Amino acid sequence: MDGICGHSRDEFLEMARRFHGYPAPGLIVGGFMVDLALGALPKGILFDAIAESTACLPDAIQMLTPCTAGNGWLKVVDVGRFAICLYDKHGGEGVRVFVEPSRLEPWPEMRAWLLKLKTKSEQDERTLVDQIFDAGSRPYGVQRVRLPEAFRKKRSKGPIALCPSCKEPYPQLAGAACKACQGESPYD
Repeated sequence: MDGICGHSRDEFLEMARRFHGYPAPGLIVGGFMVDLALGALPKGILFDAIAESTACLPDAIQMLTPCTAGNGWLKVVDVGRFAICLYDKHGGEGVRVFVEPSRLEPWPEMRAWLLKLKTKSEQDERTLVDQIFDAGSRPYGVQRVRLPEAFRKKRSKGPIALCPSCKEPYPQLAGAACKACQGESPYD
């Protein structure tokens, strides 16, 4: 398999460079995973997505599908596994795609990358990218999944209030003040 979601290798690498900053191996792997998942979904359904890792996979999903963190169709559920899921947003039936390490023997650089057997500086990036494209869809497992209704349910922010401390609007469900003023600010 030479392309990803209808894009040639060169087109995909350029898209990755523009979107992600550089064509990271994880983004390329994620591209093949998205391609497999899209091919296994029924045509014409509205779907949402899950990335099971914060590393690269959310960008592959956002680059190749209408699912983004901003529109709420992409959820990052960081369980630390390099896997994605695309699922029918109404019925919950979907497809989970993951890397099967047992299938990576023919591609040792890809295996070393996935299992962190080499540091980034020890990796041969050109060989790694070549092996990812050479492997195509072969190293990935596909499983049918169903997401419970509670997970699929759109959650409302509820009423908006003005924080008595910082005076900014915030979801009143957070309490008497915004989360930042309750000590959850990322800033000093």
